[in-house]
Amino acid sequence: MNELFSQPLKVINAGLASFADNLKQAGGDVINLSWQPPALGNVKAGLDLAWLMRHPLVEQANQQAFQQYLSAQPVLTDVMLAREAIAEMAQRKLILHSGPPIAWPDMCGPVKGAIIGAILFEGWATSHQAAEKLITDGKIDLEPCHHYQAVGPMAGIISPSMPLWVIENKNNGRRSFCNFNEGLGKVLRFGANNDEVLNRLHWMADELAPALKKAVQVLGELELKPLMAQALHMGDEVHNRNAAATGLLIKRLIPALLDSGLPLDQLQRVMAFLVSNDHFFLNLSMAACKSMMDAAANVPFSSMVTVMARNGVNFGIRLSGTGDQWFQAPANPIDGLFFPGYSVDDATADLGDSAITETAGVGGFAMASSPAIVKFVGGTPADATNNSRRMQAITLGGNPAFTLPALNFAPTAAGIDARKVVDRGILPIINTGIAHKMAGVGQIGAGITTAPMPGFVEAIMALAEKVREHDQKNGRKAS
Repeated sequence: MNELFSQPLKVINAGLASFADNLKQAGGDVINLSWQPPALGNVKAGLDLAWLMRHPLVEQANQQAFQQYLSAQPVLTDVMLAREAIAEMAQRKLILHSGPPIAWPDMCGPVKGAIIGAILFEGWATSHQAAEKLITDGKIDLEPCHHYQAVGPMAGIISPSMPLWVIENKNNGRRSFCNFNEGLGKVLRFGANNDEVLNRLHWMADELAPALKKAVQVLGELELKPLMAQALHMGDEVHNRNAAATGLLIKRLIPALLDSGLPLDQLQRVMAFLVSNDHFFLNLSMAACKSMMDAAANVPFSSMVTVMARNGVNFGIRLSGTGDQWFQAPANPIDGLFFPGYSVDDATADLGDSAITETAGVGGFAMASSPAIVKFVGGTPADATNNSRRMQAITLGGNPAFTLPALNFAPTAAGIDARKVVDRGILPIINTGIAHKMAGVGQIGAGITTAPMPGFVEAIMALAEKVREHDQKNGRKAS
């Protein structure tokens, strides 16, 4: 013991960083270990987590869910109006929004503004006041896009007369949907609803959608995973950067449009719209990722995350093994870069269904392939690479369809395991746009955020209850 204290001491501090600071001030050699109890210190959740960590039922279910995700083959097959693609939208006045369920009074400004815009677009009301009265009187149904195999960026609004991309998983025949990208500026997805926005929506439904429908018919079908994989090798991460993917899409669409027999003036307007919007592929990327994650859904007892979505107030997740149940927590703030004149005080909380890309292993999980994105969201290329590596610690495996050149063509981390998130305290990373909290102002920046931990803790407890019920029913000792 005396010899020990006569030697230079190296201390590992686990807990409060101030303890390490005190030791450093005294001349000690200290490594501060960032550590906290798993499950936010919730003892019951911690015990549930320990029991689930290597439970054979969960392990087998995760293997099945992950393989179903890997096997998904999302293909662009059609363009349809929402009321044609989603049967319920032809039967009632239904508007879909991004994120988990939320009541009208609790919605953020951009989502409220976008819903009012959709009502005006549908012709259900002729003024903002009349539109809001329809909502408060219960004449309009508001539900999440995810409840109808659909996704939408930012406010995520889908109403019956809006055109949708139709994606089919050729491995199981199931379809997923996403609306069209409107471009930049004053757009519905940020809550804008003036005449400029509404006129553009009408043009998209009346002229753009029929043209793209003909183009898809000429193409036959377009496989999306190979296109996304190629874009990852060209500097995209297919969430906040889609320049390469949009270019690859246009390369396929323009010859098909030229063969469609449409009038030249219509073709010129359609092509001008496509080439002016580097984000046009984003909505297809989201629909493809939704298709892949739906393939992994509803595998009993799996802890694999199949949905991450935000409504500007709350962040919601779903697990494969808990079906349609949502686990929600307040959305985390976004750490990013703001456009001149704006700050965090102007921003709404994390918003949109586009986190389905991270759920599927691209977007923030693939930032190593897109060093240019850090100039937009903040950080350094090294940060982007480290983020992609860090996500390997909370996933079930890698997706060989999507590889990262900067990591020696390693597959992207994929298949978020809620158990690992809670056990290791590493949250799924998301890169995202920042919306102003007032409807219609638009995008005011971009940055990095994470999924909040409380939703994962709640999900682990719910999954443990299902596994426990199964074990007790089948005579296996349950913890």
